Amino acid sequence: MLKRFFRLSGLKIALLSTLAVLAIYYLDPDFLSLLELKTLDLRFLSRGKIATTGEVALVTIDEKSLDELGRWPWPRVRLAKLLDALVKYDAKVVGFDIVWAEPDENSARINLLDIKQKMKELNLTNQGLENYLFQAIQKADTDLILADSVARSGRAVLGYFFHFSPKEGLSPEKKNLQKDLPPLSAYNLVKYASEEAARVRLFEADSAEVNIPIISEAAEGAGYFNIFPDRDGTVRWIPLVIKYQDKHYCALSLAVLQKFLGNPPLFLRIAEFGVEEVRLGDLSIPTNEEGRMLINYHGPQKTFPHYSATDVIHRRVPAKAFKGKIVLVGATAIGIYDIRVTPFDHVFPGLEIHANVIDTILKQRFLYRPNWIALVDILAIILIGLILGFILPRIKALWGALSGGVLFLAFLLTSDYLFQKQGFWVNQTYPVFNLVLTYLTITGYRYMTEEREKKKVRGAFQYYLNASVVEQMLKNPERLKLGGEKKDLTVLFSDIRGFTSIAEHLTPERLVRLLNEYLTQMTDIVFKYDGLLDKYMGDAIMAIWGAPLDQDDHPLRACYTALEMVEELQRLQKKWAAESMPEMNIGIGINAGPMVVGNMGSERRFDYTVMGDSVNLGSRLEGLNKLYGTNIIVSEATYERVQGEVLGRELDWVLVKGKDQPVKIYELLSRRAEASAEQKALTEEFRAALLEYRNRRWEAARKIFQSLRARYPEDGPAKLYVERCETLTKNPPPDDWDGVYIITTK
Repeated sequence: MLKRFFRLSGLKIALLSTLAVLAIYYLDPDFLSLLELKTLDLRFLSRGKIATTGEVALVTIDEKSLDELGRWPWPRVRLAKLLDALVKYDAKVVGFDIVWAEPDENSARINLLDIKQKMKELNLTNQGLENYLFQAIQKADTDLILADSVARSGRAVLGYFFHFSPKEGLSPEKKNLQKDLPPLSAYNLVKYASEEAARVRLFEADSAEVNIPIISEAAEGAGYFNIFPDRDGTVRWIPLVIKYQDKHYCALSLAVLQKFLGNPPLFLRIAEFGVEEVRLGDLSIPTNEEGRMLINYHGPQKTFPHYSATDVIHRRVPAKAFKGKIVLVGATAIGIYDIRVTPFDHVFPGLEIHANVIDTILKQRFLYRPNWIALVDILAIILIGLILGFILPRIKALWGALSGGVLFLAFLLTSDYLFQKQGFWVNQTYPVFNLVLTYLTITGYRYMTEEREKKKVRGAFQYYLNASVVEQMLKNPERLKLGGEKKDLTVLFSDIRGFTSIAEHLTPERLVRLLNEYLTQMTDIVFKYDGLLDKYMGDAIMAIWGAPLDQDDHPLRACYTALEMVEELQRLQKKWAAESMPEMNIGIGINAGPMVVGNMGSERRFDYTVMGDSVNLGSRLEGLNKLYGTNIIVSEATYERVQGEVLGRELDWVLVKGKDQPVKIYELLSRRAEASAEQKALTEEFRAALLEYRNRRWEAARKIFQSLRARYPEDGPAKLYVERCETLTKNPPPDDWDGVYIITTK
């Protein structure tokens, strides 16, 4: 039992392979993790570009703008003009992917206290002069001009960004500059439990690079524009929440969208496992436990409409281009913007990433990779392993390859459908990895074991079956095991009449040549009808039909074989006569019925053969040919199954040695379609004579049998019955005689 438990099988190999892949899935090595990210990119490319809501437009500081308006950074007066122009275009919200963290270097701002001190020194106390100077200074203050434009617009949302380590953070000079700045002018996310939030793993910043107060305080809101690429440098996620100084801040895309929707509340729900939900009013935004949203890219760059900043300032843009829309402002000119890698492009402006985020939330067409999706991955891995474990061991190698290919395509198409239609990111790498690993291991194991089994089968059957049957047997080598099964089969025995006396008149060399030629021809006929050559017994042949392969017509195959063996013997007799060889005749016995078939013998050596009462009867029938002077005798059970295809005549009702019940026996004459008129007449007359015989009318029967003998002098049964009728006429049997002839010899 233990040995059987540890014996490998296709299903066990599939289970072992699946367990190995599940272990690797748990460890999630970098190589396979990055490979899965690439499959996600391929799914984007396969899906292609999708339509946007039309609610988002980009105003870009591009090469054209720099050529017309001057190099970057621009004076803030110019950006104020840009914002004023967007207000005139009636943009609903303007988001800036720009941070003004320091005073404008182009500003002519002068400290007012210094001016007053100078006026006192010069005894200039004229109030009018003071007011004049103050207004002049205000006009020269470009930061103030931009702040005034931001405040008047009532629709500007500013950007800023975080540093996440002291090394990359603010310089001492900037820290000194910003130490007196007011708190970040961003809308803190509302959390339900600060204690839970403290335990959750979120992006946590070390310092913030924010807008100077005069501009920041004039805005409607602000959001960070930090973007975090994956390990391969591609941007696929965006954190909607970043923790800084025990507060939670939202991304620029969320801040812009909040303003666009009328400032609905922005909630952060946190559970023990991490971020449970980010909600903007009635809009629920799916994230992972770290608060990151999977970006559903709508297509390559410029999927969203781009407008040059210089065209906006100079009013060269159509009047309805920005009406009621979200407008994102940022740089796209080479050398001044942040180049990002996305699934669609290796050069993609960060500004357009925010546009994809906003449009995804507006359309509510999200991509999902929640924690529970891991259960789907695991189920897919297990299901693929089980399917292959059940299928591959039961089919041919070619069909196995096709099945593996179909399963591979079915899984890819299903996962791609879930991605495109439902937005679910199902892991493709590990299920496919398990498919390949399971297929290779099972196929490799089958190759090694089946080759061993095939050699075993060939060794056992190559001399007993024709090549085509052996090849079919190779498909089921498990049948080649010690033991047997009961099946309905047909057995054939053939033997050369008087072989001993023939052998005495031939030299050993001529005898061997004669016997080899005879056995070769007879064996070829057995193989022609897909019979199994059980064994040679000297000059005798034993063959089986219906095993090892099932054959519904096995009795008919055996009968056709016997008829053709007699025909071939007649041809050989003519050839041997020309070679001065002695004449030979054969007897054949055929019986169909239940037999035990299988490998009989010991563990070290066994033969594939049949055993049982039906086999013994077949052997007895072969011996009866000597008594009746016939070539082929078949049992009643056999003849009833083939009489529509072959012609035979009932010979007798006999009780053979070793049997308790009498059986009818028939002589096989020819195929019914090829039967001659003489054979048909012989059959009918013999039946009539046999009826008279069994009705104890010996003289009437004898006359018919005598007539048949006169016309067919070589007919052995007619001669036998003439003698029987004469004997029974002289010595009548008892009154209870039933016509059964008892055979006392084998």
